[in-house]
Amino acid sequence: MTIIRTLYRKLLNEFRKREISIIVGPRQVGKTFILKQISGKLSKSGKKVKFYNLEFPEDLRLLNKPDEELFKIFAQNADAVFIDEFHYIKNAYRIFKMIYDGAKKVKVYASCSSSIDIHKHLKESLAGRRLLTRLNSLSYGEFLQKYGGESSHSSLNEYMLYGGLPGLLNLNRPDEKIGLLNELIAAYIQKDIKSLIKEENIRAFNALIYLLAENQGSLVSENSLAREVGLTAATINKHISLLENTYVCHSVYSYAKRLGNELKKSKKIYFYDLGIRNALLKDFSRYDKREDRGILSESFIFLQLLRILKPNMEIKFWKTKSGAEIDFVLLKDRRPFLIEVKTFLNNFNMPNSFASFIRNYPDTSGGMIVSLNLKAKINFMGKKILFSTFDSFVKDIEKFLCKF
Repeated sequence: MTIIRTLYRKLLNEFRKREISIIVGPRQVGKTFILKQISGKLSKSGKKVKFYNLEFPEDLRLLNKPDEELFKIFAQNADAVFIDEFHYIKNAYRIFKMIYDGAKKVKVYASCSSSIDIHKHLKESLAGRRLLTRLNSLSYGEFLQKYGGESSHSSLNEYMLYGGLPGLLNLNRPDEKIGLLNELIAAYIQKDIKSLIKEENIRAFNALIYLLAENQGSLVSENSLAREVGLTAATINKHISLLENTYVCHSVYSYAKRLGNELKKSKKIYFYDLGIRNALLKDFSRYDKREDRGILSESFIFLQLLRILKPNMEIKFWKTKSGAEIDFVLLKDRRPFLIEVKTFLNNFNMPNSFASFIRNYPDTSGGMIVSLNLKAKINFMGKKILFSTFDSFVKDIEKFLCKF
């Protein structure tokens, strides 16, 4: 089935802008598909379109030419050029600059699966010449198009177990979905990682990503991970950076400004997709039966939150040495907004940590408590607090944040 991505309209409208539109994100989140959607739409409207997928040997051979010849191929007789996995072009940054400066009527869309490739191949700054968009796996709202937009216990359980990779949408049997997730993990190790780290470290890298999946949402220490995996802390740090730069993991750092007992250098790590995390752990038991249900719930909210971030926003968490903790502190223009995730709630009581945080950070703009079952708006210590549910979280928080 066809899913209309939230970013589709934004990217389509970029056709009117001269800047190079670059789409980044992990493998199999739909970068090729959205490029084809846009190229198809432009073609139907009468635009002259060229499309190249550089993971196809024929397209790669065709573009294995000097820069000046590539410029002619891209710039002549075209309104829009689409280059999937552009990092296979040796001097992509130079070609893009040539098109921007010398073929002003040609629009370029390009995709890439790694920010390492961007930094490597776009080493000459394209500041003012590019528009960068990060594409993630399907949000829960996008995923629900499969069910006519209606959330249910069944749809939430499916998303919590198998995640939001678009390739799963047309698979019905659990073994097919699990098989595809395992294939994606294997392809990531073989295609992206094997070329970037030493052969003898592959096994240790596999052990590391398992440990990170097992400890998702918990504080991680590079020293303790190093002891368990058998690598140095410096190597662990490099491997985690590699995971971040290939968009597989996201690090969330602690919020700390005033209190002496705040954890100031701690971080948590979340994988980009719930299905990938479950495949690493080899655990696809039902969401409502899981011992790690709380971590799945927290990760679910983090991934939805990630998709609504604006340039003036940042996600952190808060924890003190005495044990006070808040799952997420969303900073908007540096003002904190509190988010706590619970699976089920029996009442509208406020977490003690909210009071502690607000007393110490009176500029806090408000907060949300997200669960499966309770909705309400209340005032607490002069702040507006919203009780929201998983299926309405994105709409609720976007509306709530507009007021601050």
